[in-house]
Formats: sequence, structure tokens, C-alpha cells
Amino acid sequence: MNIDERLERLTERHEALTQSLELLSHMHQESEKRMDRVDQALTALAEAQIKTEEAIGRLAHIADIQDRRITRLEDRPQ
Repeated sequence: MNIDERLERLTERHEALTQSLELLSHMHQESEKRMDRVDQALTALAEAQIKTEEAIGRLAHIADIQDRRITRLEDRPQ
């Protein structure tokens, strides 16, 4: 194998490596975008869960008040 053949082979390898790195870079950027979307979705879910828990707490408080009211009405002499 002469020097020209070696240079040609090295050039081909270099081009293949360059293409591979470009592909990996693109794949990495796409993965980062997907992870950002997943992070946003998880944040929205966490916020929704907090709101749901707060609403359940308020409903439990209302139910407790109503239960006490019913108990008072039942215990009242007729």
C-alpha cells in the first residue's frame, strides 16, 4: 500500500468519523429537547398534584364542617 492509498483511506475514515460525530451531536440535541419536554410535563404534573391535594384538603374540611353540623342537628332536642 503506497502513501496515496494510505492518505485516501485515512481521508475516508476521517469523513466517516466526522459524519458519525455529526449524527451523534444531532441525536444528543434531540435527546436534550425531549428531556426538556419531559421535565416540563413532570413539573406540570407536580403542580397539578399539589393543586389536587389542596382541593382535597379543602373538601375534607368542608365535609368535616358538614358532619359536625349534622351531628349538632341530630343531637338537638326535638
